[in-house]
Amino acid sequence: MKKIGVIGAGAMGSGIAQVAASNGHTVVLSDNSSEQLERSKNALAKVMNRLVEKGSIEANKSQSIQEAISYSTTLTAFADCDLIIEAIVERLDIKQEVFKQLESIVSRNCILATNTSSLSVASIAAACKFSERVIGIHFFNPAPLMPLVEIIPAIQTNTTVVGEVRSLIDGWKKVTVVAKDTPGFIVNRVARPFYGEALRIYEEGVADFATIDRAMRELGGFRMGPFELMDFIGNDVNYAVTVSVFEAFYYDPRYKPSLTQRRHSEAGWFGRKNGRGYYPYGEGTAMPEGQNNPELQQLILDRILVMLINEAADALFLNIATKEDIDLSMTKGVNYPKGLLKWADEIGIDLVITRIDSLYDLYREDRYRCSPLLRKMQQTNTRFYSN
Repeated sequence: MKKIGVIGAGAMGSGIAQVAASNGHTVVLSDNSSEQLERSKNALAKVMNRLVEKGSIEANKSQSIQEAISYSTTLTAFADCDLIIEAIVERLDIKQEVFKQLESIVSRNCILATNTSSLSVASIAAACKFSERVIGIHFFNPAPLMPLVEIIPAIQTNTTVVGEVRSLIDGWKKVTVVAKDTPGFIVNRVARPFYGEALRIYEEGVADFATIDRAMRELGGFRMGPFELMDFIGNDVNYAVTVSVFEAFYYDPRYKPSLTQRRHSEAGWFGRKNGRGYYPYGEGTAMPEGQNNPELQQLILDRILVMLINEAADALFLNIATKEDIDLSMTKGVNYPKGLLKWADEIGIDLVITRIDSLYDLYREDRYRCSPLLRKMQQTNTRFYSN
């Protein structure tokens, strides 16, 4: 595949275009806003200048990367592309319309990919006459820096397309995993308790934002606490994904959204990108440290961790991905300190089940149901990994 098309010149689309150009491809970046295209072009120039100043790349390499990307406000510029990656707004109707238009422009052999983080790839593919060439290629933001890419074949996708795409992305020095086309795929499904259970702990008055974040950083070894991370992602984006996954799972209480997050989103408190989220980000504002209470911090970590492990175990139980790909996704996609299934082996399956069952006994909510896989493993005295 020599020529790559990218639709959407926002942060994600621009990042994907940079990755493709950096790996020797000719790239067409399209957006219906000429102003957005100009912003993308200027942002890339700044990034390249910084990399040259730091000595990360040579000046001629920087120049060739920038020259490899052309910019267009029309989809017709994709006529001779071998692969097109769509990275636009998370709305199924809009994505379907774009894919319909693409089929009238591109060659029969062009692969059409969506960077959706939570929508059904099968539904997007259904808009196409040749749906077998449609696949999900989910990058993580920022695409040039984050190593993980989820490859999501729809039920219509030809197996040859899966192999071609994975080989291509592997060649871009990315870490690829293959996920079943289910809501949230791997990362956005398994990570839901990191946010959801933290929000629940806050709403119960157990601890404030800063104390919960401190527990997950200092005891858990997570790079960022859940509220810091939601502010970094954007509460509007994170809440929208939560709602999408909840609805797609037929309102399973395990994925129930939080009113706290909804109110922050409604208030426009999106996080770092607009100066206020769970924390204020104005100039000179210091981040709160949270309580230094080891017993409370341990309670917080234990509760969130077992919910994460339970979700990872259920993803394996339902054949969403292999155990290796599930653990790899969480360490490479969201920087977890350990793979959750390996973590379960370390603390013991019995203890994980005991903690989950105690939550269920307290709340009597299906949210806290234990994965059948964990119970099977307890009965057979097995581990996720043999050593």
